[in-house]
Amino acid sequence: MKTLSLFLVPFFMFVADGNKKAAAPATPEAVAAPACSIPNTAFQAGEKVGFTVGYSVAGAFVPAGTGSFFTTLEKMNGRTVYHITGTGRTLSSYEWAYKAYDTYETYVDVETFQPLRFIRNINEGGYKKYQNVSFNKSANTAISNEGVFKVPACVHDVVSSVFYARNVDYNSLKPGDKVPFSVFLDNEIFGMYIRYMGKETITTKYGKFKAIKIKPLTIKGTIFEGGEKMTVWITDDANRVPIRVESPIIVGKVKIEMTSFDGLKNPMTALVKKN
Repeated sequence: MKTLSLFLVPFFMFVADGNKKAAAPATPEAVAAPACSIPNTAFQAGEKVGFTVGYSVAGAFVPAGTGSFFTTLEKMNGRTVYHITGTGRTLSSYEWAYKAYDTYETYVDVETFQPLRFIRNINEGGYKKYQNVSFNKSANTAISNEGVFKVPACVHDVVSSVFYARNVDYNSLKPGDKVPFSVFLDNEIFGMYIRYMGKETITTKYGKFKAIKIKPLTIKGTIFEGGEKMTVWITDDANRVPIRVESPIIVGKVKIEMTSFDGLKNPMTALVKKN
């Protein structure tokens, strides 16, 4: 069984559980090639963002879990890296139905914005998996528990891809444009993309935000339908913080919303009104 928790933060669901296969390569309409090095204008060490996760079935919303991202600055093999940790877990009131506690970590080179190490430690309903991947950027390989795999020069893991997406210059795109990138997970390479949909103002439980609307490609599995069914809203300011994710699942819809933020790199100018 291959699974990716619904209790983690946005963009982790790019590669959902089930029988996975590589997504189709980006089409010629893509306007930006994956950059191995991208200026980091969106986040800094000390940032922490919290989320809540719930399900909507037959019109009723049921909160089910929480998640968070936390970033620190560390040293790895002489390189300065962002150590980014994403955690997700079920609420205690929901554990009778399904219990999950997941941790995803990436170590991203500050200068190149490329992942050097990825750790996945999940415990979902009794299913446990631990994966430790090291990326050799000079040889373009990924070394995991199961072996050595050839990867593209600019490959990301599922956590570094979140922060890569936050640094995309959406102001230079037109609605409908795609931003392609590749992801390594479970010893496979996936050609992914984000489709830029435009800007709008949305109201969340936290408050009203000016937002950038995007649709990430998801891969069909036992939970998600695949394709461009998921919608993500990020703050329309320099932080690009994910504030809402919605996606249909086999039964109902999953919804993730930002509940807290601290230590942002830039002022939260996208917040129009706090509730």
